[in-house]
Amino acid sequence: MPEDSYLQKRNRAIDMFRGLTMFLMVLVNDLWSVGNVPEWIGHTTATQDGMGLADIVFPMFLFSVGMSIPYALERRFSKGQSGEGIFGHIFLRSLALILMGVFTVNSEAGFAPIGGYGKGLYWIIMVLGFFLVWNQYPVDFKPKKWLQAVGLVILALLAFTFRDGEGGYFRASWWGILGLIGWAYLFCATAWMLSRKKPWVIAVLWLVVCVLNMLTTDPRGGVGWIEGGNFISDFSRAIHLGNGSSALMVLGGMVTTLTDRRLSGEEGYFRICTGIVAASALALLGWGSHKFWITSKIIGTLPWCLYVSAISVAFYTLLRWIDKRDWTGWFKPLSPAGTATLTVYMMPYLYYALWRALSPAVPSWLAGGLGIFKCAIFSMLCIATAWLLGKAGLKLKI
Repeated sequence: MPEDSYLQKRNRAIDMFRGLTMFLMVLVNDLWSVGNVPEWIGHTTATQDGMGLADIVFPMFLFSVGMSIPYALERRFSKGQSGEGIFGHIFLRSLALILMGVFTVNSEAGFAPIGGYGKGLYWIIMVLGFFLVWNQYPVDFKPKKWLQAVGLVILALLAFTFRDGEGGYFRASWWGILGLIGWAYLFCATAWMLSRKKPWVIAVLWLVVCVLNMLTTDPRGGVGWIEGGNFISDFSRAIHLGNGSSALMVLGGMVTTLTDRRLSGEEGYFRICTGIVAASALALLGWGSHKFWITSKIIGTLPWCLYVSAISVAFYTLLRWIDKRDWTGWFKPLSPAGTATLTVYMMPYLYYALWRALSPAVPSWLAGGLGIFKCAIFSMLCIATAWLLGKAGLKLKI
């Protein structure tokens, strides 16, 4: 099978990977609403050596972004789009994610009375603006540009009138989950465009970013191998790589797709064995690096990146095996999370706005295992709502 035609086909295993990851992302993000949850499911602190389930979910989503990049961009080439046009798409998509990330980050702050609205109303206006600007409108839908213009005005007014609890203005205190995805996507998708005829460059770039992470992350009980104020760290910050942890996860997903493509003509069991070997190798590398750095999601250390990469490769290998046998019926209730992922991600903001308006009392028994079950039900509710909105022609697409 020609390599280009391979990347033009939809990979259901990636949809399942992305959908299951988004289901877990909404679940762990909802844990704040219940109490007494086991330590293994939550976040660890920055200096704590370890990771819970919540520390694995976001980087796995970054990994799925990387797996999708070669498919998405090569599909555009197959439709006759020019390189310049695809570069424009990459830029606009990254900008959309970064802007969404900044809006969500500002909603985490308090709200001063001058704004005239509280957090719940902010979320509703924010999501409304997102849908007006980035909804997947029908091709021949004439009011599209007018609705997008209205959405931009709404978001601009929201940003202009926003004041945090101390009277501060709308700003990017950090980029948020979506913003981090946007910056990593911009770097990695651009790398693909520059090297698509030489895919080995992506593997080399993965190694380079590993080195960047080692050079710019403080090891156990010491300072980093290079101090701040040097060309490497300054350049990394300038292009929003930081210590490279987010880009490392995306590049790992891209390498996985390229390896999968290269092995497309091999027997299924050989590909499974390759996935097991790769996951084991990444885990061993993580174990080796763990002697020098702690495992920390917030810092973005190398052991954390390698351990999560190992989990991601193993998980994808399992899903690829399941897909090849067409044992995918169980995934149907979760499928909107794999195809309308951004819509699902926005649904909690609407439900949390409703929660703030109603202010219901949470029963004390809704904790522990029952609390986690409640969060799982909430995640399924968000997925179902995204499905219903899709049926009504509302789906975020960037």
